[in-house]
Amino acid sequence: MTGALNNIKILDLSRVLAGPYCSMILGDLGAEVIKVEAPGGSDETRGWGPPFQNSVSAYYLCANRNKKSITVDLKTKEGIDQIKKIIAESDVIMNNFKAGTMERFGLDYETVAQLNPSIVYCSITGFGETGPYKHLPGYDFIIQAMSGLMSITGTKASGPQKMGVAITDILTGLYACIGIQAALLERTNSGKGQKIDLSLYDSAVSALVNIGSNYLMSGKIPSALGNHHANIVPYQTFITADGEMVVAVGNDNQFKKLCSLLNVPHLSNDRRFEKNADRVKHRDLLVSRLQKIFATKPTAYWLEQCHTNNIPCGPIQDLQDVSNDPQLHEREMFVDYEHPTAGPITMIGSPLKLSRTPVAYNLHPPDAGEHNQEFRIDDKEVKNK
Repeated sequence: MTGALNNIKILDLSRVLAGPYCSMILGDLGAEVIKVEAPGGSDETRGWGPPFQNSVSAYYLCANRNKKSITVDLKTKEGIDQIKKIIAESDVIMNNFKAGTMERFGLDYETVAQLNPSIVYCSITGFGETGPYKHLPGYDFIIQAMSGLMSITGTKASGPQKMGVAITDILTGLYACIGIQAALLERTNSGKGQKIDLSLYDSAVSALVNIGSNYLMSGKIPSALGNHHANIVPYQTFITADGEMVVAVGNDNQFKKLCSLLNVPHLSNDRRFEKNADRVKHRDLLVSRLQKIFATKPTAYWLEQCHTNNIPCGPIQDLQDVSNDPQLHEREMFVDYEHPTAGPITMIGSPLKLSRTPVAYNLHPPDAGEHNQEFRIDDKEVKNK
């Protein structure tokens, strides 16, 4: 079997997370991905740690499987010439340099399109290539702050909080993957490539979804609700006798079942709580009553009761729990590799389950310049650094 993107060649000049995450997904789907770094390795994540295993960063490993690595000095004419040769044979070129950098290299879209009119050119920047912020550096943390995401994360007591992962990088990587595949699909009809101008800021604002829509409709600035939902009640965490759990009641029928399970069926007929909109309005009163009941029994008891009564719920798991979860192992969400430098490693697998062209894990995350000889890149470039 071959991957869904077999015969697609990706030239990836990006680094850190958004771009590499995108190209890893494309590589999982069968594309040939060529990762380009400066001699010696210039992807900052190679040095981000601990943890390291035999000097290899766990951060670097998380977004760089299924790629080949070459090291090229883009500040030299020889390096640019080498890249242009690969561009002529590629379907996609990706970069996440600051606006104007590719122009200085002579690798702007107009120049690249002359070399290869059918190429899809994906540029990822912090703020996009237009507008007053286009020259500002964009980092996930800054984008989370500026986009409004931090303002709705956390509680009034905690103040604005960032998410536990670089979510705007991940979102942008996913959007890049969507845009690239859309452009490749369109190319089958037109025969022409095109440029994709993608920014972390745009991607983060798009992720405001219902919260953004709430504000645009009402004009009311939303506050941080912690583990509560802005539009649904009860849809949150509850403290139990021995811990905490999530209950996610998505409709009025489920609320009736919950009230019955908690032995307070009269609450589902109370006009203040009968409909979801009423429950949102009287959130504090309802939640305080439910919380007192949940605190009387341990988490395992409530999980069993909720599952038995088809009430959506779940435990709050740490990463050890997640790594041992039989559901995830059945879904092959952990993949073992033998890395030439790090040794045995385990990576989080792909969530994409395609029946006829499944993802494959063919290449370990490469050492810098590991495939120079395959692409006839002179290894002395690395030795001289």
